[in-house]
Amino acid sequence: MHVRARGIRTTVAALAALAGAAAAAVPAAAATTPASATPRFLEPADLPPHPTSPWYGGPVTAGQPDPLPVCVGEALPSTATHRSYWTEFDTSAQQITVVERDESRAEDFAALLRRHLAGCAKKLTEQDPDLTATGKYYGRLKVEEGAHVYGLHTASAWGSSDINLFSVGRDGRTVTVVRWGQMGTFQHAQVADFKSTTVTAVNRLY
Repeated sequence: MHVRARGIRTTVAALAALAGAAAAAVPAAAATTPASATPRFLEPADLPPHPTSPWYGGPVTAGQPDPLPVCVGEALPSTATHRSYWTEFDTSAQQITVVERDESRAEDFAALLRRHLAGCAKKLTEQDPDLTATGKYYGRLKVEEGAHVYGLHTASAWGSSDINLFSVGRDGRTVTVVRWGQMGTFQHAQVADFKSTTVTAVNRLY
């Protein structure tokens, strides 16, 4: 994964553009996965409320997202399933779910994702001297086998500023990642709403 100073902004913009096109143009025979074959995903209304726009959701799609999400993308297997969400403004979200062969593998995979998130800010800063990245850990949520919430703020030398929230949750052998992002700082992060979204996502896995 090539993550440069504009990586997070590019991811947010690409998701909004691609997901909007997908909602209108993906044919019925595309690589979407029947809901009965996968864990249930978030509905747009489950996401942190936007003050001036509804949320929209693309199809549940088999495989890794393209582009790969910052921080966790390198760890995602080809067996992942994902869904993208967007508003009419520069705010987007994503849910990615992986069903492992057993609970032990799922536990290890969730721990791997958490390590990637915990070290993401340092890695991004080391990769590009024009980028300042700061991470926060918002704690563990008591839902099924647990979920953990992280924040990531990035600011570039030319003035861009983006805030992303991530969560990693597990129910049995199923692991899910939820990402929410928009322009702003930690002050603009809808942490309480995002925690509620995460609880819904994990409870809805099966």
